[in-house]
Amino acid sequence: MLRLVAVGLGCVRGQRAVFHDVDFELSGGEALALTGPNGAGKSSLLRLIAGLLHTSSGAITLEGGAADLTIPEQAHYQGHLDAFKPSLTVAENLAFWIHYLGGTVPPDAALTALGIAGLADLPAAYLSAGQRRRLSLARLVAVPRPIWLLDEPTSALDAAAQARLAELMRAHLAGGGMIVAATHGPLGIECKTLQLGQSAPSPLAGEGWGGGATSSSTIATTPTPNPSPASGRSRPSSTGDGGGEQSSARGTEA
Repeated sequence: MLRLVAVGLGCVRGQRAVFHDVDFELSGGEALALTGPNGAGKSSLLRLIAGLLHTSSGAITLEGGAADLTIPEQAHYQGHLDAFKPSLTVAENLAFWIHYLGGTVPPDAALTALGIAGLADLPAAYLSAGQRRRLSLARLVAVPRPIWLLDEPTSALDAAAQARLAELMRAHLAGGGMIVAATHGPLGIECKTLQLGQSAPSPLAGEGWGGGATSSSTIATTPTPNPSPASGRSRPSSTGDGGGEQSSARGTEA
């Protein structure tokens, strides 16, 4: 079984500490929701796992995965921006990603899974914000990888599309995959939570508060962010009642 373990993670960006001493553990079939205010380090933590940022301390390891592949090579990272070429059609954009990521299946099934098969021949420039997000998410289905790293995946999605995404996430978890998602609202699936709290004003204007991390292993179908001051070190709680120890994180950016 897959097991993703982070111990003593620290992140520094622009010579400022975003967070430090963050721990978590995730097994195949489990999801972890990263919650907290803007500037707490949620996006930075996802980017660390995806290999897009270097850790300033600590380590991330994956047990039970493909020994010849790195963690990023076994993960899908979906950031805030939707990566597509506006002049290409919906199907052409997804076909590019399938080829680039080493997939072999045609895009039809993935487009159907995201409810945009009827838009296959439409240039991506004409898509709405929600349709663009669904096109970006389609590559998660088109090229299976065990780890999904999602930054506010429900952004721009209407209620029906959010429900469809929740079903896809549940199916991914049922197949032994794992999900780490930064969110400001319910994901619609059962998940652990890691709350990055607030302890000091962020030096970045408009970025809210940084610092502090609280980890909880409580299962909740609709995790609700509740930023609160935190200190100490983040470890999964074994109480099962919403409790959890805390970790220190100081930061500049979500």
